[in-house]
Amino acid sequence: MLTPSEDSLEPVETWPKDRLRALQLQRLRWSLRHAWEHVPHTSHALEDAKLHPDDLEALEDLTRFPFTTRRDLRAHPPLGMLAVPQARLVRVHATAGSTGRPLLVGHTAKDLETWVALMARSLRAAGVQPGRTLLVALPDGLSPWAAGAIAGAERHGSPAIPATGLPAADLVPLVQALEPQAAIATPAAMQSLLAAWRAAGLPPQDCPLQVAILAGAPPEPLDPAFALRALSHYGVAELMGPGIAQECVEAPDGPTLWEDHFLPEIVDPATGRPVPEGAPGELVLTTLTREAMPLIRYRTGDTARLLPGSARTLRRIVDLKRL
Repeated sequence: MLTPSEDSLEPVETWPKDRLRALQLQRLRWSLRHAWEHVPHTSHALEDAKLHPDDLEALEDLTRFPFTTRRDLRAHPPLGMLAVPQARLVRVHATAGSTGRPLLVGHTAKDLETWVALMARSLRAAGVQPGRTLLVALPDGLSPWAAGAIAGAERHGSPAIPATGLPAADLVPLVQALEPQAAIATPAAMQSLLAAWRAAGLPPQDCPLQVAILAGAPPEPLDPAFALRALSHYGVAELMGPGIAQECVEAPDGPTLWEDHFLPEIVDPATGRPVPEGAPGELVLTTLTREAMPLIRYRTGDTARLLPGSARTLRRIVDLKRL
């Protein structure tokens, strides 16, 4: 049974919209003031815009505040956007650097706790069952992807198989022996594994994998001969890493955004103005609970549409693409 039971969901996942919005407003006020008080870039940006955190009285007021971009992060290396002393950091990761020099991202102990909890929530939403093994084929090293998935699996009670960097042919006997229920991998790594399974002369129906959680790149169609539910996962290394949104196994219609921790907007990439509800545009996210690096109106560089929730009260991001 892949579908999570309703009583396994966290209460916030099914809260009424007004209650969720009240929590978001409370957390947004904290995050905005936290950044304003402790991140010089944010305080200067608000001063230039003639704004103050107290000017935010409703969620809709956020559109008046300035964006944060990768250019801003690059202008304050290596950790110039920290809102806490560097001594409070317990972990440092980096972006992949696919759009320029990698950016360092710091985490406090509370940030890591939130991250692990959201990754565990994502795995549950994907139908991963506690006690069943999870294959992890995501980038590692300074990247946050593999570390986040492994920590989330441990919290969820799913033994993790760190398989980053292993040739696909070497993964086949590992999958045969350990029989993982699910894999979280880049689309390319998943395609390679399925191709290697076929190349080994093994029937697709003998593959024990039931769920493929595709992360780190836009999803691709998988070999239909394998009885796999392919679900999309979304993360942004600058904001946390993986664990920001997960497509739910009972409603595979786009990743559900964990918007109790990330407030979304969709804006016109050219003008920066909000687009009509449901229209495509650039995805902008504001961190609501991050201590180390609170980012206000961060332009992700990804396009998407924001739609009402289906499996959860929380909204979905669909048609994700890189700008």
